Amino acid sequence: MPSHVSADRPAAQPPGRGSVEALISQTRRLKGDVDAVRRDTRGDGSDPRDRWQRALYDLALHQLNDLDEHLAQLRDGPAPPAPGPDTAPTDRPAASGIPHGSLLSRVGSAEWNLLTDEASWSGELYQILGRDPAVPALGLDELPALVVDEDRPSLTAMVTACLVDAKPIDGEFRVQRPDGTVRTVHMMGEPVLGGDGSTASMWAVLRDVSELRRSQRTVRETRDSLRHRHREAPAGQPPTAGPREATPPGRDALRLPRGGPGTLDVAARHLPSGTGTQLGGDWYDALDLPDGDTLLGIGGLTGHGAGVTSGMTMLLGAVRGMAMAGSPPGQLMALLNQLLDATVQPALGSAVCCRYRPATRTLAWAQAGHPAPLLFRDGTGCVLNAPDGVLLGAATGTGYGQAEVVLEPGDLLLLHTDGLLPGYSAADSLDRLLGLSPRFGAGSTAQDCVRAVIEEFGETEREDEACVLIAKVSE
Repeated sequence: MPSHVSADRPAAQPPGRGSVEALISQTRRLKGDVDAVRRDTRGDGSDPRDRWQRALYDLALHQLNDLDEHLAQLRDGPAPPAPGPDTAPTDRPAASGIPHGSLLSRVGSAEWNLLTDEASWSGELYQILGRDPAVPALGLDELPALVVDEDRPSLTAMVTACLVDAKPIDGEFRVQRPDGTVRTVHMMGEPVLGGDGSTASMWAVLRDVSELRRSQRTVRETRDSLRHRHREAPAGQPPTAGPREATPPGRDALRLPRGGPGTLDVAARHLPSGTGTQLGGDWYDALDLPDGDTLLGIGGLTGHGAGVTSGMTMLLGAVRGMAMAGSPPGQLMALLNQLLDATVQPALGSAVCCRYRPATRTLAWAQAGHPAPLLFRDGTGCVLNAPDGVLLGAATGTGYGQAEVVLEPGDLLLLHTDGLLPGYSAADSLDRLLGLSPRFGAGSTAQDCVRAVIEEFGETEREDEACVLIAKVSE
């Protein structure tokens, strides 16, 4: 793309490589600082406001990751243009040389020459718009055909102002790709003036911001949900309960018929909220898998009502299906994150998923912004060291770590959701749960231990529902 001249001044020259390297270093230091603050303020997720703040931290990191990779692209230079009909073929995997779906594939460029009526697109732009690189790039008059009807007037106005009044372009519009998917594109551009001062061409950088806007919408909707919950009932009066949904899977009595040394005795309980609100998104599950392993899971989605309960049921079905297919917990969490990210009504969720192998008494597990399981052994309890994992639906393309621990006969695992101990700080909640160790030692079955938890915390007035699941390794 040739250097351009704006309406009244020469364009600024691009920064040198050393300057970009310094910006990259600053960005990475800021990422580390934000991540450190996020970890320090993580808590146990018992407060919905904490979950909202966590989502904001995750969104900030998501944006800093984008900035980091954009600066790397600036440092390394643009990818070669997409091959056209007269371009010699190459053996590279993609037209742009960048893997499809990577962040850099979401930033493309274009130039429209008004004197020769030629259009030039980068390979990345073909990917963003879902176009075949072998087909000539669309001209400015053809571009609106890709845009959804509601956004065409704004795109036309931006392009007209750029070409006629030499105004920079800075706006967003939605495009419908040939496969039917709709993507949100942010476009920045300027006119290139000829020697006589007239507009000779127009250049633009286009960025696919669909995932970023989805993350921002999730944070906004979570915030609005919290505000609505505080406003929906008069002071001192609980909100009126609507029709209660049928009890979804994951709140029924658990049945694990397999027995023998090293297998799990499992029991669980759902504790409704004391405010009379509709069912929310908390769930638990335990399932014998075809290869002899056992799935243990617990989690929740933000919000209340039929939509959230339906989303929870969908999530639980996905957990079971992926576990039956053999997905390990870390991969399972990543796939769940993609699922929530792709839903029509985005939501935030937290979860713990475990896969237990009786033959070796090995527990593999992963978490997504959820309190870690507690392990009780020989009369004492501890918190398992959590692998990396952010809230489901908070950031696109996030990876999830996985941890393993070898259990011993008689060991007991406790999994719970946020609302089990309302009104307590993270430290106090943990102390009270670990303080149940003597009572667990006196219980002969997992059901006895669940009963002890209910006797200790079940009568507590809680704003949100809660779930607790206990698994005990057979002698």
